[in-house]
Amino acid sequence: MATAAPPVTFADVREAAARLEGIAHRTPVLTSRTLNSLVGAEVFVKAENFQRIGAFKFRGAYNAAAQLPRDRLAKGIAAYSSGNHAQAVALAARELGTTAVILMPEDAPRSKREATAGYGAEVVTYDRYTQDRTALGHALAEDRGLALIPPYDHPHVIAGQGTAALELLEETGPLDALLVPVGGGGLIAGSATAAKALHPGTRVIGVEPEAGDDTKRSLEAGTRVTVPVPRTIADGQALATPGEITFPLNQRLVDAIALVSDAEIVTAMRFAFERLKIVLEPSGATPLAALLAGRVDSPPRRIGVIASGGNIDVDRFTALTGRPDQG
Repeated sequence: MATAAPPVTFADVREAAARLEGIAHRTPVLTSRTLNSLVGAEVFVKAENFQRIGAFKFRGAYNAAAQLPRDRLAKGIAAYSSGNHAQAVALAARELGTTAVILMPEDAPRSKREATAGYGAEVVTYDRYTQDRTALGHALAEDRGLALIPPYDHPHVIAGQGTAALELLEETGPLDALLVPVGGGGLIAGSATAAKALHPGTRVIGVEPEAGDDTKRSLEAGTRVTVPVPRTIADGQALATPGEITFPLNQRLVDAIALVSDAEIVTAMRFAFERLKIVLEPSGATPLAALLAGRVDSPPRRIGVIASGGNIDVDRFTALTGRPDQG
C-alpha cells in the first residue's frame, strides 16, 4: 500500500522561501568562541529575534496569509496566540491590506499585546487555564466570517517556519545536529523537513521547558498526550498538546527531545545578552539553554541553534535575569 504524502514537503519550504523573499528578513547567523569552548562544539545561532515582529512566526503567518484567495483575504484574518503569532498575523494582515482579530490569553506579556494592537489588530482575550483557545478561535473566526490562521497546525504555516532552518543550512552547510524550540511543533516540523531533505544525517533535537513536556511524552507514547497547561517563563511554549498536523511530522523527523528548567533558560538569556549581545525571550533561549546545561548527549561537532525570538520588554527581562549591567 502506498505511503500517504506528508502534508508539508521540502518543495513547500522552498516555495515559501521564494514567497518570503524581500518580505521577511534573512536573519543573521551568530557564532561565539566562548560558546564553542563551553560546549565543545562549533555552534551556529540563527538569530530569529531579528526577524520582523521579533520572532520566526512572521515567516509562517505571511506564507499562509499570502496564499488565501483574494475574496477570503479581503474579509479579514483571525488567529489565536500567546503573543508572537499574534503579532505576526497582525503584521501580515497589514502588509496584505486586510484586517486581523487576534485571540490572546489574559496573561500574555503586555509588550506582546501592545505590539499586536500596534500593528492594527483587534485583540480579544481569554483565560488560558480555564478556556480552550482552539475552540474559541474557531468560533471567533466562524462568527465573524474570517479566515483562521492557526499558530502551527497548518501546512502553509509549517512550510513558512521551515525557511529559518533552510536559510541557516544554506549559510553553514551540513550540520551534525539542529536544536529547535518546541511549542505546538510547527517550527521544528518545518525545520526538520528542510534539514532532513538537505542533509539526512542531521540529528534534529527539540527543546521543551520541563513544565511543558507534552511533545516528549507524546513521542515516547506514540500518540498525542495532553499535559496540564504549563506554568513556565517560556510562555511561547506553554502548550498542553502537540499539534494534530505537526505531531506525525515530528514523529517521523525528530530524533530527540531535551528538557530545560526555567533556571537554565534564565542562564541562557543572560549568556546571550552578555556574550552574543542579543536579547532572547525565554522561549527563544531554550535550545541555547539545553546546550549550556549539558542536556544534549555527546554534543556533535557542528550544531545549529534556532533562537526563535526576542519579544520581551525590559522590565520582564531584568526581573528574570537581574539588571543587565550587574556583574
